[in-house]
Parts: sequence; C-alpha cells; structure tokens
Amino acid sequence: MLIQEKIQELLNMRQKAKLGGGEQKIQTQHEKGKFTARERIEMLLDEGSFEEFDMFVSHRTHDFGLEKQRFLSDGVITGYGTIDGRLVYVFSQDFTVFGGSLSEMYAQKICKVMDKATKVGAPVIGINDSGGARIQEGVKSLGGYADIFQRNIMASGVVPQISAIFGPCAGGAVYSPALTDFTIMTRNTSYMFVTGPKVVKTVTGEVVTDEELGGAMIHGSKSGATHFVAEDEQEGILLVRKLLSYLPQNNLEDPPLSPCDDPIDRLEDVLNEIIPESANKPYDMKEVIHAITDYHEFMEVARHFAPNIITGFARMNGMPIGIVANQPNYLAGVLDINASRKAARFVRFCDAFNIPIVTLVDVPGFLPGTTQEYGGIILHGAKLLFAYGEATVPKVTVILRKAYGGAYDVMGSKHLRGDLNYAWPTAEIAVMGPRGAVEVLNQREIAAIEDADAKTKFINEKEEEYKRKFANPYVAARYGYIDDVIEPRNTRFRIIRALQSLATKKDVNPPKKHSNIPL
Repeated sequence: MLIQEKIQELLNMRQKAKLGGGEQKIQTQHEKGKFTARERIEMLLDEGSFEEFDMFVSHRTHDFGLEKQRFLSDGVITGYGTIDGRLVYVFSQDFTVFGGSLSEMYAQKICKVMDKATKVGAPVIGINDSGGARIQEGVKSLGGYADIFQRNIMASGVVPQISAIFGPCAGGAVYSPALTDFTIMTRNTSYMFVTGPKVVKTVTGEVVTDEELGGAMIHGSKSGATHFVAEDEQEGILLVRKLLSYLPQNNLEDPPLSPCDDPIDRLEDVLNEIIPESANKPYDMKEVIHAITDYHEFMEVARHFAPNIITGFARMNGMPIGIVANQPNYLAGVLDINASRKAARFVRFCDAFNIPIVTLVDVPGFLPGTTQEYGGIILHGAKLLFAYGEATVPKVTVILRKAYGGAYDVMGSKHLRGDLNYAWPTAEIAVMGPRGAVEVLNQREIAAIEDADAKTKFINEKEEEYKRKFANPYVAARYGYIDDVIEPRNTRFRIIRALQSLATKKDVNPPKKHSNIPL
C-alpha cells in the first residue's frame, strides 16, 4: 500500500506541475489568443515523443515573499522529442508562472537542454514567452541569462538553433533569440525590445506602443531581427517544422535527402523569355526560383526585410540548398546595407551546416548615396564578400542579366571560390552600365560636342559599341570566369548536375583561431 501511495503522490505532483500557474492563468493565456507552454510543445513535436526534464524543479528564493509561491517546473518546460522522427531538444517558457520571468533555476533548466543538444548533436528550439528577468532574484537571474547566452555562442555553428517568440521578449531576454540562427514571431501577440515603451517615453519622449516599438512586422521589415512573421502560433510551429526539414542535425552531418520524382531535365521554356528586352525593365526573380526548384517549392527566409535580395531554402533533386538571388523587382536588385547583411548571414549559416549555395545574379551594383556611405556600406558589403569567400560548401552561380562592378565580385563569383559559374546569353558582365561607362570613357569627347542632337547621337553610338564589347557573357567566358553560357530553360538541369559533381568537394581554409569578419 505504501508503494501505491508513493506512486499516487508522484502522479499528483505531475498533475500539479502540468497546471503551471493554475487554471485561471491558463484561461487568461487562452483569452489572449496564446497557447500554454505545454500545448506548444505538444503541437511542435511528434505525438507522444516528448520526454521532459526537471518537472519538479522550483526556485530557491526566500526574499519578497517568494517562499510562499512555489510552482513545479518554475516557469519553463524542458526536454527532448522528435520532429518527423528526428531528435530535437526544446524549452518552452511558461507565462502562467510569474509571467514567464527567468530565475536562477529556470536558467539552469535551459542550460541543461542546450548542453545535452550540443553533446549529442541535435537542434535546439526555444519557445519564448517571458516578462524578462525575475526581479526578486536580482543578479542570479541576470547571471542566468548570461549562462544561456554563453551556450548560444558555443552551440553556434554546431547545432541549428531556432527561436519562436510567441509573447513578450524584453530586456536582456532578446539577446538569446538574436544569437540563434532563425527567429519566428507572430503578429499581434509577440514583441521584442531592449527597453519598453515606458522607458522610451521617459528617456526620449517618444510615445510608442509595444507593436510599434517591437512587433513582428517591425522586426520582420525594419530591423531584420526576425526571419519569419507568422499569422498565429500554429503557423509559427509549422514554420519551425518545415525549416528543420531542410537542415542537418549538426555541423558534422549533411542535410537530409528527400525522395524526388520531379525530373532533373524538366525544361522551363518560360525562362527563355523572362528577361525583358529593355535592360531597365524589372521582372520577378521568384518566378525563376520556382521554375527551377523541386516541385516549384521555395521557403523564403526574411521575406519582408531587404526585399531587393532573396534568401531561402529549396531542394534540387531532393538535395536541400540555400538560394541567394537579387530581386530586380525591388530597387532593381541593387545591393545596399540591409541586403548585404541579410545575405551574408544566410550564406554563413549555409556554410556552417553543409548546405550548398545557389546564387542567381542580376545586380546593377551597390546603392550609392550619403545614407549608404555614412551607414557603412563599405563594411556591410564586405560582410557579404567575406561570407562567400570563406564558404567551403559547393557554390553554383548563374548570372541572368546584370553583374556590374564590385557587385559582380560579391555575388558568388569565380574569384571568391565559386565552383561552377554559369551565365545566360542575356548576361551583362562589366565594371559599370553602358551609360555610366561611356560618360567616363568619353568624357572629353562628349564635352567637346556643342550640338545637343550630335551629343546624343555620339553617346548612343558609344553605348551600342560598349554593349557589343562588354554587355555579354563571352568576354568573361573567354577568361574562364564563366564555365559555360547556358540556355535559360536548361538551368534546373545544369544546376543539379553541377551540385551532383560537387557532392564530394573538399575545400579547407587556413588554420586559425577564428576569422575577423568586418562587423
């Protein structure tokens, strides 16, 4: 009988732990349109796969009356399970317990799952919904944050780290998601900021709401601090599951192959006509991406931030790849500060986790102007250049139309260890566009012509001459900087064959403690 009593006590404690802050707090969470920490884990993981750690942990603080308020699990649910049969470690912050605020023991629970994930080589998924540090614990809670940050740093480039922000994330709490590989936020129910609206008003006089200061779309479109904006938590969790399907378990494994019956030699005749007759007319690069990928599928990353460059994941003959592509539909596909930052971080992620990079180029150059120069376009552009030059994964580049100036170099060129570089017949590879080049090369002649019509005729003639000489891929091909000029409709086939040939590629960087990327 004694054994049965002990078993019953265990079951009662488990039931108590699963209630978190209690029925009333759970109801309040639901009224806000939010799920509880445990419900989120249940939706995220394969059914019945969750194994929980530290259910019976509670805080050990005696100040400010906290000794009278003890909750099992102490505000965060931790453990491991599977997603599509693959092992993942997870922590889910419980807003029903002290507003999800982080304590010493809470931090230790998170650190434990991160340590285990790093040891066994499995992704870490953090679901954030917290009011910040638990004030009653003082420096112990601050130390807890720093302990988590240290583990984020040590795990970076070792196992994929994904942060889902499904509620508030303020103060020091924001830096853990910022250190992870991908963040997901939900519209209207999640926000991130270092200092809240009240502090902002006190210090600067600005009056802003939570949403205006750190809502999902603000970070998705302006700061770039979040990579995905979901309509609700269900969509956010589906995004996590889909994202993981492209990623390896760790940096020592290859990304998972998928069965594919989409023919590799599928011809896309539409690509033969997608480039407009006028070099200044835009087109949608996403149409090219969807045309060449398996089943026309593409998972875009950071869709709302710096839309002049496209980043995301797709599959080619079942192989996960990362795609970086200029977008002529927005700012003519020019490279600016935000586009350089966005693409550089994505390229470095792909390289860290053995994901081949396919680059689609149509870039007129870097965006000129004082705003860009004062903002550090030199340093930010160098980040992208550095990322491509450092990457040792297979790199396949296709130049569709423009590849001018330094932007040609930066976008996966042969000179930055591009493995196979192709061009469409419509490619224009030169130091600058025809008009600018003519004005520089023929400056004196143009100045000497007084008649306006004669001047226009002279410029037009010189532009045509420049186009014949440089606005084509064959000069670059003559020097071996382009491996082949390909028919656009064959692009899918040529990229897949290139990736197959590079499957056993080995490229090694010089021994070093670490590089010093221009931050």
